[in-house]
Amino acid sequence: MRILYVGNSFTTNNNLPGLVKGLAAARGIAIEHKVISVGGASLRQHLNAGKALDQLRTGGFDTVVLQEQSTLPIKSPARFRESARDFGAAISDAGLRTVLYLTWARRNAPDTQQALTDAYAAAAAELGATLVPVGPVWERFLATHDQPVLHDSDNSHPTIAGSYLGACVFLIALLEADPVGIDTPVKGLPPETAALLQQAAWDICTDLAAP
Repeated sequence: MRILYVGNSFTTNNNLPGLVKGLAAARGIAIEHKVISVGGASLRQHLNAGKALDQLRTGGFDTVVLQEQSTLPIKSPARFRESARDFGAAISDAGLRTVLYLTWARRNAPDTQQALTDAYAAAAAELGATLVPVGPVWERFLATHDQPVLHDSDNSHPTIAGSYLGACVFLIALLEADPVGIDTPVKGLPPETAALLQQAAWDICTDLAAP
């Protein structure tokens, strides 16, 4: 699979694409990826900049992961939907698969997760896109676990544990593979913590997918 990630620091912090690649490799799935990221950028800014659109046509990718600015779907769901629609059309025209990376609420505003989830789910349904529900999995995990901490000290960005949990969700939702039992070491993440996050991701995703 050749993946183009389009987003900002919620994608690049702790090298989420690299974590996904490592987990996939442990399951025999080869991934090549490129990241187009600008700090704090929205999808509309990426559209206007044109770099991502150029890559759709020339980069040889088969999958495009879109990550909106972290609070924009809460503040302006219509603007998010419009940007997702425009990106989705360009991705479809290029014959590629659209994936939406559903992010998490700020630590001091957990009640905003539902708005994020609703906005991304509606966009995914409209576009026929694959939804990677990292935010809802974080929400379920945080409801029952104090450790490991998922939010960094700024209450917004992910810790390595938060990014790893997200990578496990990518493995499940995008690649349809089970992270449980993967023992590939990750710097800064104790093996027992990785195992906890793998199992939590699988259990929560299974529950979320249940009818």
